[in-house]
Amino acid sequence: MNYKMIIHMLGQVCLFEALFMILPLFVSLIYRETDGYAYLITMAFCLLFGFLSSRIKVKNKKIYGREGLVIVAFSWIILSLFGCLPFFLSGDIPYFTNALFETVSGFTTTGSSILTDVEALSKTNLFWRSFTHWIGGMGVLVFILALLPMKTGGTGMHIMRAESPGPSVSKLVPKVKTTAMILYAIYLSITVIQIIVMLCAGTPLFDAITLSFGSAGTGGFSIKNDGLAGYSNLQQSIVTVAMILFGVNFSLYHLLIRKKFSQAFKMTEVWTYLAIIAVSTLLITLNVSHLFPSLYEAFHHTAFQVASIITTTGYSTTDFNTWPPLAQTILVIIMFIGACAGSTGGGIKVSRIILLLKGVRKEILMICHPRSVKKIKMDGHTVSHEVIRSINAFIIVYAVIFIISLLIISLDSKDLVTNFTAVAATLNNIGPGLNIVGPAGNFNSFSDLSKYVLMFDMLAGRLELMPMLILFVPSTWKK
Repeated sequence: MNYKMIIHMLGQVCLFEALFMILPLFVSLIYRETDGYAYLITMAFCLLFGFLSSRIKVKNKKIYGREGLVIVAFSWIILSLFGCLPFFLSGDIPYFTNALFETVSGFTTTGSSILTDVEALSKTNLFWRSFTHWIGGMGVLVFILALLPMKTGGTGMHIMRAESPGPSVSKLVPKVKTTAMILYAIYLSITVIQIIVMLCAGTPLFDAITLSFGSAGTGGFSIKNDGLAGYSNLQQSIVTVAMILFGVNFSLYHLLIRKKFSQAFKMTEVWTYLAIIAVSTLLITLNVSHLFPSLYEAFHHTAFQVASIITTTGYSTTDFNTWPPLAQTILVIIMFIGACAGSTGGGIKVSRIILLLKGVRKEILMICHPRSVKKIKMDGHTVSHEVIRSINAFIIVYAVIFIISLLIISLDSKDLVTNFTAVAATLNNIGPGLNIVGPAGNFNSFSDLSKYVLMFDMLAGRLELMPMLILFVPSTWKK
């Protein structure tokens, strides 16, 4: 284990977090709020940690798979611990566990909240709360790889694989740094486009920026108590389209930029993702049409909620807690499916579902024809055994974490639907669940133990489980 390199990378994360806090500091100056002092204090802590870690001389800068997982896991923990200090120090969230829960939820782009009155927060803290979504959407370490001229012996890919969502992560171009830059360029471009379009639709500047941060990171923190219900249909529709776009594998955009249209339009995962959205929207619209004044209104709100849930954003324009059981069941199912690999969305991922179904089909055919040789293919390429093995391991670990989390939070004596959807909402990085944790509710009533379990679920879900689990393996820490 290369401990010095791990400490060095954690220091870089803290330095960048201090850099990120310059934006909310400007917001506090613009709105003449006193919360800026909390960000100055936090920035001082981050800079101090970053400075001390930079004093450690690192001779071996190579990062292998084990170091990559540990760096990513600890980076997100430290990012959250320092990131919650402004909420805590400013007094907007005076209880540390709640402040940490809100921050973990922000960075992991989950959107689950403990706040009962969002609008009571200062503009500065509302901005930081939404900005954490944008930072966490693509990943802070990917951001560092894109900007810093790091010499990691060409092994920075281990960090990108550990932080990027999906069953397999590959370089878009030969160099990891260039790949990271391309990803962030696409990410930033779509975000800016959404902000401009939202402004053209009459959205106030502050709202346009914070809503776009939430859409880009598929996070879902709203700056209003009623979510997005108070915005116009046009503004809600813009957010719907944006959420769907950010749930698409970013490799598609890279192929389109390079004018490889035939290759781009053959991506099975993207077509399946869009098909799930279309079918779910149609079924739920028909099921809830009697709850709205017109079929158009039913379709509009259904499309928004389907896009919000499958991309694991978590925004809401209506309380789907009141929808019929069929509509709620479909929403819970797509909670687990999630968005595409290589997007900012959470969940199991569409590509994993496709490969799992292909694996089941292969096993059935092998039973019927034992001597036949069957290979699993996707987009014309044979899927390696290692990828299938990692997917099977992911599903098993996912199920174990889900069951254990459900058992622990059940100690709070809440109803099964609340507990089940609370774990589903946090482990899949969605935000709202049903009943007590529905779009009109929050997670404040859970005990501290349950909150820490759900925070672990949020981190594990965002980092694809393994980076968090490897911290508990004794052999990880051997030199």
